[in-house]
Amino acid sequence: MAGNTFGNVFRITTWGESHGPAVGVVIDGAIPGIAITAEEIQKELDRRKPGQSDVSTSRKESDTVEILSGVFEGKTTGTPISLLIRNTDQNSSSYDDLRDTPRPGHADFGYAEKYGIRDHRGGGRSSGRETAARVAAGAVAKKILTQYGIEVVCHTVQIGKVCADSAIISQFSFDEIKENIETNPVRCADSETAAKMEAEILAAKEKGDSVGGIVEGLIRGVPAGLGEPVFDKLDADLAKAIMSIGAVKGFEIGGGFDAAACCGSEFNDAFEINSENGRIKTVTNNAGGILGGISTGETIRFRAAIKPTPSVSTVQKTVNLKDMTETEIVISGRHDPVIAPRFVPVGEAMAAIVILDHLMRNEALHLSIQK
Repeated sequence: MAGNTFGNVFRITTWGESHGPAVGVVIDGAIPGIAITAEEIQKELDRRKPGQSDVSTSRKESDTVEILSGVFEGKTTGTPISLLIRNTDQNSSSYDDLRDTPRPGHADFGYAEKYGIRDHRGGGRSSGRETAARVAAGAVAKKILTQYGIEVVCHTVQIGKVCADSAIISQFSFDEIKENIETNPVRCADSETAAKMEAEILAAKEKGDSVGGIVEGLIRGVPAGLGEPVFDKLDADLAKAIMSIGAVKGFEIGGGFDAAACCGSEFNDAFEINSENGRIKTVTNNAGGILGGISTGETIRFRAAIKPTPSVSTVQKTVNLKDMTETEIVISGRHDPVIAPRFVPVGEAMAAIVILDHLMRNEALHLSIQK
């Protein structure tokens, strides 16, 4: 199976299955001498781990990280960093009846068609459990980015039909959003909207159903000039990174799809001189901090549409792959009634990995120019 490695200079390779012994990641290209501890990585993993509230799965995993290599006396050595997260609360028996029946909305059918074999236990490699490894790698990327004054935050702006008021959200600063989202289980910056979102989730859960959502990402402190046109545009790589997360079905940068209803005169971001530092800035940020695939120095803003959890306890129609007959299934087991809140640390991790990779590529370019 190809496609398990992401990045060019800062590269990650994730491995493991949902119901296997463990999941993990190997990080190559980390800058040496960066102070990092298991506790710092654990802090990010704790934000993603299951069983945090009534709006997440009841599976109980401590997601305890073990650093196997690449860190000595609390600092990165520049060699590959290997991180291990053991699975301790699998219940594979819940999936015995799904060995030959692909679940609607899951990757089961595609894996069976492509490889002729699949791990039916919790989706195996295609499970959301794989994202724990991404979050672990993202914690390292985030720590390195702090050396450059770059920060990433994601926050929930819609759950089902409940949307956060953009006028209210725009009043919160970057730091306020970071603080507010950790005060409620849906990770919405506005507490009143968060309560409505939670009610929406619990109502769907009561019916054995699930809901989708939209998460917004903000990246501040990114210098102008990151991005590798033509095919490695910064926004293209961000899109690939975010779309590679299993539940994501839509992605947009800045004004995104709203641009289709605008005239150029209203969507274009005019340039001006920042009176505080004398640098060029834009009056608005409809481009989301990226023009021509290259960062402008403005805050990068993106949004991801996340589908409802496909594992629902209502009756669904499927096919038995063994005898090629139509049948019905009811999925049991422990599943999230919504994915968006737990997507937040995963989205932050992938965004941080993209920015760090482009930052290192840019530094390599400048070194070659100087030579």
